[in-house]
Order: sequence, then C-alpha cells, then structure tokens
Amino acid sequence: MIDDNQAEQSQVQGSTTSLPSSATPPALIRRVLGLDVGGRRIGVAISDYGGMIATPLTTLQATPRPRTLEQIEALVREYEVNEIVVGLPLTLSGEIGPQAQLVQSFVTELEAVVHQSIQFFDERLTTVVAEQMLRDLGVKPEKRKARIDEVAAAIILQDYLDHMRNQIAVSEHDQDDTAMTQEV
Repeated sequence: MIDDNQAEQSQVQGSTTSLPSSATPPALIRRVLGLDVGGRRIGVAISDYGGMIATPLTTLQATPRPRTLEQIEALVREYEVNEIVVGLPLTLSGEIGPQAQLVQSFVTELEAVVHQSIQFFDERLTTVVAEQMLRDLGVKPEKRKARIDEVAAAIILQDYLDHMRNQIAVSEHDQDDTAMTQEV
C-alpha cells in the first residue's frame, strides 16, 4: 500500500511504479539507470530494484539523437526507472572540458524527454577501468569494443550507488551520535 507521501514523490519524479505483489515494498524501490555518453555510443547500465548492484544493459548508437532519446525513454519506462545517473567526463584536473559540455547538452535534451531530474557523477578513467576489466576477463579485443561502453556505464552506476549508500551511512551515524549526545 502506498501512502500519500510516496504517491506525491512518485508524481514529482514523473513516474509511477507498479510491481507484482511479490516484489519489494514500494518504499524500498530504487531503480537507477546509468549512462556513459560518448560521441558515437552510449553505454547503458541498470541497477537492481534495491539500488544496490549495477549491471551492464546495452549499448546504443548516439546518433540520430531523436532516436537515441526515444530508446532511453523506452528503457526508463520498461525498467521502471526512478533515477538516472550520467557520467560526467571531467578533465583530470576536475574541470569541465569540451566532452563534459557535450554530455551536459545531451542531458538537457534527455531531461525534456524523460521528465526526470538527472544526476551527474564523476566518471574520470571509467573507460580505462572497463577496458582493463574486460581484458582481465579474457574478452577478445573485437568483443571488448562492443561491450566497453555498457561496462563503463555499470562502473559509473556502481560507483554512484556505493557513494549514495556511504552518504546515507554517514548521515545515520551522525544522527546516532547526536541522539547519544542529547541523552547524556
């Protein structure tokens, strides 16, 4: 059963969640889509319903842009996504360079299509890590190219999920410390 607060949050996010009765209770649902946006391809990853584990999903062609935006919108609906994270390729010095500006422009267009806010997350060196991971797993070079973007998206998404989980843990710890101080 969804209370008024949860229904209001669902409307604000622009999506509603309908799940089978055996699924996780709505208060625990957090399905996140991760994107690694490039000039030619866009890697896509999806989290589990608890927002704990990222899995590579697919790789989309970045052009034509309207078709790509429609494909992402379809994935958001199909997977009942309520949060989107896009890797922001900052320079090694942490500045917004030309590639990051292209990603920001893409996200502006995507927000208009999916009607959800989209979070940026630092993705420096994720493609390098994805390449090394695939190499270590023994994936042949020709197959690596086909999977690199979705694996990079999964790394971005997993880093984001871990970061958010750590933020919550720190916040809860600080609240516990405050409560203990007030009891004394």
